[in-house]
Amino acid sequence: MSSIRKRLFSLLFIASTAGAVTPGPAPDWQPYAPTAFARAAADDRLILLDLVAVWCHWCHVMDATTYSDPRVVDRLRAGYVAVRADHDARPDLAERYRDYGWPATVILRADGTELVKRAGYIEPEAMLALLERARAGAADVSPQAPDAVAATATSAVLTDALRDELERRHLATDDPVGGGLDLMQRFLDPDAVEWDLHLAARGDEDAERRARRHLDAALALIDPAFGGAYQYSTHGDWAHPHYEKIMRTQLACLRAYSLGHAILGDPRYRLAGEQVVAWLRDFMQADNGGFHTSQDADLEQGIKAHAYFALDRAQRLARGLPRIDRHQYADANGMAIEGLVTLYGVTGDRRMLGLAVGALDWVLRNRRDGEGGFRHGERDVAGPYLADTLYMGRAFLALYEVSGQRAWLDQAVAAADFIDARFRRPDGGLLSAVDNGTPLRPLAQIDQNIHAARFFYALAEQTGDARHAALAAHVMRYLNTPAIARSRVTDAGILLADRDRRFSADSKQSLTLIIFNKKDDAA
Repeated sequence: MSSIRKRLFSLLFIASTAGAVTPGPAPDWQPYAPTAFARAAADDRLILLDLVAVWCHWCHVMDATTYSDPRVVDRLRAGYVAVRADHDARPDLAERYRDYGWPATVILRADGTELVKRAGYIEPEAMLALLERARAGAADVSPQAPDAVAATATSAVLTDALRDELERRHLATDDPVGGGLDLMQRFLDPDAVEWDLHLAARGDEDAERRARRHLDAALALIDPAFGGAYQYSTHGDWAHPHYEKIMRTQLACLRAYSLGHAILGDPRYRLAGEQVVAWLRDFMQADNGGFHTSQDADLEQGIKAHAYFALDRAQRLARGLPRIDRHQYADANGMAIEGLVTLYGVTGDRRMLGLAVGALDWVLRNRRDGEGGFRHGERDVAGPYLADTLYMGRAFLALYEVSGQRAWLDQAVAAADFIDARFRRPDGGLLSAVDNGTPLRPLAQIDQNIHAARFFYALAEQTGDARHAALAAHVMRYLNTPAIARSRVTDAGILLADRDRRFSADSKQSLTLIIFNKKDDAA
């Protein structure tokens, strides 16, 4: 263990267990399981699902206020089965309700019909009114199934009209002054950056300016004291960060800044990636070599930590550390490994490769299921989940691309086979999980399908196996469905997947692989 990690170990241990909200009256929380639905049916109750995250500030506030209010507790006990699930522990629920969190509050009937879906904090009076309306039969969501769309596209190829529309949306959401997507929440969108870098590599100067503005603006989310990247900023600017650090954000930063440094040559982008690596190394790496999951936004749960995050490193360490979620999940480790290997492909810094291989060794020893796939945690109450095997498959492929070692390619192929066998959606795309035994059936999730399509196209390019190209095409049928492709304000990821299809079909090198060929010349 490095000296800095020895110094931090006791702080990390304390931070992982400290900071709990003072106990008060609380609902009789049940786990998300078929038994909760059975009880609701037997007792003529509704189900309130509280989907939370360890790192979520407003989840802590809601515990300290709404779910500690005796009136709310009594109302839940009288007419509801109160169910709580951890967003990071249950990827199937996290992907289903990502647009409604965090916390996500969902009220359901025992048959799985969704009556209410709310995002964020709900104060006690509003919760009481919401619970009453739901019990009276009122609903504020459409009874239409969340994944119900028109017939899935029959082709893996984007139509010219849909491609043009996605390109127009990409341009329309660019903020020419502040940089990045012109939204109230500002975050680094790695797909938007990569699409602009793709265009810039072909000589598009406007795209290069967009990419630079986006990457430059998002530097504000890099923690200057501990490293790592905050999830996003509010108020329509980059100056109001939410301080939680989750692995999805770290992968986004490692990938975007690696590509940015490789294509644009700006040393600040390499430094941003190295700052993310420093946080992974100093705070998130367990003694066993694997990575933990996330770090809380609050030093004291439920209290905004602006003053704390304004301090320098020594001052922060003197006060303590925000809580670390010490669970070790396969998907989070796969994201960390892929990000580390991607930056290694740019820098040639073997320390990053060492961190990646250490985590990979832990995952292979502790999360492999023996059939090419991966468990999520030590003991999964549901699953398997697509995310675990998908992000480990991408990690294997990245390792193969930097090393040329056939064993990693074989592991990536095994992961693809596992995904094909378990998660194929009959009419196109992939489901996020297998059936969990409740009335809520698994859904497809757009980001996962984008990442899967790109993984399969890259795999087809490496193996020459038509099965992988066919699996990518199956996923693209879902993404090419107009109702899916238009469901978000912008989706450069679908443009990238379509580009990868064309690269794979033409046996040309993708932009992603450019960075790996720079490692031999890197400083």
